[in-house]
Amino acid sequence: MIFQKRSTRTRVSSETGFNMLGGHALFLGSDDIQLGVNESVLDSARVLSRFNSLILARVFGHEDIVEIADESSVPVINALSEKYHPLQILADLMTLQEHMGKDLSGMKVAWVGDGNNILHSLMVALPKLGIDLAIATPTGYEPDSDVMEIAKSDSQIYGSRVEHTTNPLDAVAGCDVVVTDTWVSMGQEEEAAKRLKDFEGYQVTKQMMSVANPDWRFLHCLPRKPYEVDDDVFYDDQRSLVWDEAENRMWSVMAVFMMQLRGTSVL
Repeated sequence: MIFQKRSTRTRVSSETGFNMLGGHALFLGSDDIQLGVNESVLDSARVLSRFNSLILARVFGHEDIVEIADESSVPVINALSEKYHPLQILADLMTLQEHMGKDLSGMKVAWVGDGNNILHSLMVALPKLGIDLAIATPTGYEPDSDVMEIAKSDSQIYGSRVEHTTNPLDAVAGCDVVVTDTWVSMGQEEEAAKRLKDFEGYQVTKQMMSVANPDWRFLHCLPRKPYEVDDDVFYDDQRSLVWDEAENRMWSVMAVFMMQLRGTSVL
């Protein structure tokens, strides 16, 4: 488990989950391994894959996870990069199935926030499942154009809709689920003051959710800051699914481990 970026949920869910499956999870923090500094990413990937059955990596640059996967002789799991966070979206989908039924097609999900890796992962996942996605980001914080192309293409194939706006109320209107995340990601601390100003009006509140479907639900990958979503929404026992969502990080990554180990000598 390579962690260039610190994490609570990703580390604990992955380490605990793999131990529950009977395996041994070895944590390598930024002080234990410096990808591309003391040793090239290529060399690290080739060496670590000689010792382990799986490599899970939480990195800064997406190119690092791609290179690790290219050079590793064992399966590699993206535990987060600047581009995508696939493990989080698997937990989100599991949570929605638990609360809203196994068939999620026809549902509308609204994203209110930054065009970041969580949004990118929603964009490459939801349209494939027939789920409509309405995206609201401030000007200058749009999702990457190549990810939008993937989402638009998938929506045409699977009969879903993908929309983008700068007005959160337009995105939330008629939605079944609203999702948000931090406005200031790790490594963006120097931009905090500007970002908070640019995201004015994007806090998820009960007033904002008044235009959603009456039985709406709320998701947040955590950690949460109050300026992203107020307490009335975040701590709503009926509407907020954040605690089940956090727990499901463990169950869903355990499924990923099992799927990746299938067909190898380990299982």
